[in-house]
Amino acid sequence: MKCSDAIIKLLEDAGIKYVFGHPGEHVLPLYDSMRTSSIEHILLRHEQGAAHAADGYARASGEIGVCISTGGPGALNLVMGVATAYKDSIPLIVITGDIPRNQIGLNVFQEVELEKIFKPITRYTFKPRNGEETISMLKKALVYSSREPMGPIHININKDIFQEEIREDLLIEEVEYSPMRDYTSMGEAISLLESSKRPLIVAGAGVLWSRAEDDLRELIEAHNIPVATTYPARGVIGEDHPLCLGMIGTRGTPTANYAGKNCDLIIALGSRISERTIIGFGDSPIIHVNIDKKTFKGDVNLQMDVKEFIEIIKSKVSSYTDWIRELKEYSTKNPPAYDDPPLLKDYPLKPSQVISRIFDLAPDAIVVNDAGSHTTWVTLYRRVLESRSLIYSGAFGPMGYGLPASVGVGLARPGKKIILIVGDGGFQMTMQELGTIMERKLPIIICILNNSSLGIVRQWQEMEYGESYQVHLKNPDFVKLARSYNIKSFRIEKPEELDDTFSSILQMNEPILVEIKVEEEDIPLPPNFID
Repeated sequence: MKCSDAIIKLLEDAGIKYVFGHPGEHVLPLYDSMRTSSIEHILLRHEQGAAHAADGYARASGEIGVCISTGGPGALNLVMGVATAYKDSIPLIVITGDIPRNQIGLNVFQEVELEKIFKPITRYTFKPRNGEETISMLKKALVYSSREPMGPIHININKDIFQEEIREDLLIEEVEYSPMRDYTSMGEAISLLESSKRPLIVAGAGVLWSRAEDDLRELIEAHNIPVATTYPARGVIGEDHPLCLGMIGTRGTPTANYAGKNCDLIIALGSRISERTIIGFGDSPIIHVNIDKKTFKGDVNLQMDVKEFIEIIKSKVSSYTDWIRELKEYSTKNPPAYDDPPLLKDYPLKPSQVISRIFDLAPDAIVVNDAGSHTTWVTLYRRVLESRSLIYSGAFGPMGYGLPASVGVGLARPGKKIILIVGDGGFQMTMQELGTIMERKLPIIICILNNSSLGIVRQWQEMEYGESYQVHLKNPDFVKLARSYNIKSFRIEKPEELDDTFSSILQMNEPILVEIKVEEEDIPLPPNFID
């Protein structure tokens, strides 16, 4: 059996439906094997787009994303997308081809040491020496990614290895798997829980990846425990739930940050407690539960699965009615921004008004967000009611993420309305992926907020240096661009056009591009947090 055939068979057996990639010389044997498989290859126009699409698919589906590229420049083009997934602990399997083994070290065409490049941005990077090692390493990657989804795993395979004959029985050999767990501080954690009168659960994306959403909901409802979330976990408990305080930290809701400052115990579940999250914390002790011990920042740290931890503690906590009453009273006086969004009335249009109105018109859509000043308005004015329905790279935030990520989201959630919010600058970094959206007929609504500038960079420059430089853009006609891809497109410039046009667009079931002409608008600086 050829190694390339065995790779595809392993991916099929693991339930992989899609592989996102771009073909090239060093992976042609793998493409030949994939050609007759049940796996569907999604052709992106650039390898960066392939990695972002696999990332978007993983975030929206909760499954492993797979991307593939040839060696040399193809593999290097993946780096941005792989780094994005690494910073947010998204489970990707990244397969790159490479030059034949007999050319290694001769400085031949497209030779570069890919393992050294990918090592800092992956959980593991494997370099198999032959076909048998390739199969063994891919099996490990699949097991690790499904049981401990903590980030991308890279496998770099020389072209001649793909064509090597291997034993078929390698496919059925078991992979040894011994999860690293440390429960030694469980007694201390339970003691803190039993003595707490004002606890706060901070739910991170680990709750999603451990499939513990229902467990968390049962826990908080049984014991009246308030929950705040990190950015990637928004919606794990719907933000309309009476026990959900919203996001904590930078751009968090007033009540979530009040709770973080005034609780007597924080229970951080599946969060890496980033610098943007911890700014909402006070001085209370922290129980930190995560399968990745490198993230630990707690007073009590437990390396374990979130789902298992919830099962252990559900009989160890009390009910916190008085604490909940205090938080409800505070929230009534200090509502979240999405309870009081700006009205669509001014002309020229402002991004904050446009975004909040789009959300009013499409409250149940999945929103994919790119990087830029609009990100602040999306964060503030989107009430997230469902997990995996706000897709964005919170820890890396690359411009150009949104369009290719929406390809993966569209494939992962075919029955949902998907809206991409992207600025004119971010859109132009990966706009070639309109080709994939057109080819696949993915019914994504692409909303380009066009202010002909790099808005957030302009604001920083003006704040720090008094004037801006090299941030104003001479843009193409985005409507004509979309139509050149046979994608229906519209331009909106006035408030009344947004309501009329967007309401009609929401009834369509095809790719749509909407260019919305907006003026430059400074984002608000994060407020001081309540002591």
